[in-house]
Amino acid sequence: MHKPELLIPAGNLEKLRTALLYGADAVYIGAAGLSLRGASAEMTIDDIADGVAEAHRRSVRVYAALNTFARDADLQYAAAIVPDLAAAGIDAAIVSDPGMLRLIRGLAPNLELHLSTQANTMNVEAVRFWREQGVQRIILARELSLREVRQLAAAVPEVELEMFVHGAMCVSYSGRCYLSASLNRRSANQGDCSQPCRWEYRLYEKTRPADPLILEEDEKFSYLLSSKDLCLMEHLPEIVATGVAALKIEGRMKSSYYVAVVTRAYRQALDALAQNPENYYCATGWLKELQSVSHRGYTTGFAFCEEKINETSPAVKYIQSHEPAGIVLEYDARQKQVLIEARNHLQADEEVELLLPGEDIVMDTAILSARSGEHIKEVHSGNLFYLPLDKDVPPGALLRKKGIPPL
Repeated sequence: MHKPELLIPAGNLEKLRTALLYGADAVYIGAAGLSLRGASAEMTIDDIADGVAEAHRRSVRVYAALNTFARDADLQYAAAIVPDLAAAGIDAAIVSDPGMLRLIRGLAPNLELHLSTQANTMNVEAVRFWREQGVQRIILARELSLREVRQLAAAVPEVELEMFVHGAMCVSYSGRCYLSASLNRRSANQGDCSQPCRWEYRLYEKTRPADPLILEEDEKFSYLLSSKDLCLMEHLPEIVATGVAALKIEGRMKSSYYVAVVTRAYRQALDALAQNPENYYCATGWLKELQSVSHRGYTTGFAFCEEKINETSPAVKYIQSHEPAGIVLEYDARQKQVLIEARNHLQADEEVELLLPGEDIVMDTAILSARSGEHIKEVHSGNLFYLPLDKDVPPGALLRKKGIPPL
């Protein structure tokens, strides 16, 4: 059975390592200043080189996003770093601008090119056009249905197609939004979106400014612009049947915990489908895991309905059943304890789980120990502490705890 690549976001070196640990086939990173994300989700050349080396040791591919809507100054900057990216060993560059594409072909002619979803590719002729320009893979517009994706894949089998299956969505067409630039002077199209679509809005009638129309039944305002998140976990057989080469997870700005949980869930699901397609079913455990990370409710987006606007969540900002608690730094086999960096406030006896690629381990937090060996009752984010554990676990494994009720 055809098994598509599982492509995971890596906003920094830690998240890249998390993606590797939990089962990514490939990761995509942001080249600093050129990737339509803020600085917190972009990587320096040195980090990219380190990340590529680690990924390649695990036979995982690395794609670098240079998909900004480029101005001349951006192209001048790109000209200075593209040779370094190629030398670092990236497996492909993700682009959206024809000028950027042309520049990269001149500077690094052997570098594979992927066309960003920002290019809004939705038809066969567009796929053929970009193929003629040297593009090996097309990241399809999110507005396509699975029926349309299947037709494209059948019509142009010589071109790899990639589609999003999970993550945040934008109510603007393929993310081309000026709301942030208009309201906050931060351009989404230059990687600096302040997400005003997630803000609270009220609707007023002109002559009654003190009497807003609240478009729901409780005290919360209406989030008319805030799309639900995409989740196609329950439809992997239909997606794989389209023939796409890669399934993409959104989220370079998301946490390492998000990367770990979502990667692991889709990894397990895709492996189960490949191993036994005749008897495959979507396990409730995978869906439960996806509820544990921050999201705004889930939707299948355009997958089964063409010409449809994204569903919004009028009563919900964010939902998650768990939150990150820490990340494993090392295992002390002699003392049978694990050294953890706290990523949240944690108290003794609080219920926590250690997430491993193939299992969860309920941890005993009755005794929290400082690095000095002193027993402590609580630990704060950023501090290091020990928990007892009689099993070796890899660095980078994530610890989580229950705790955030729906908003």
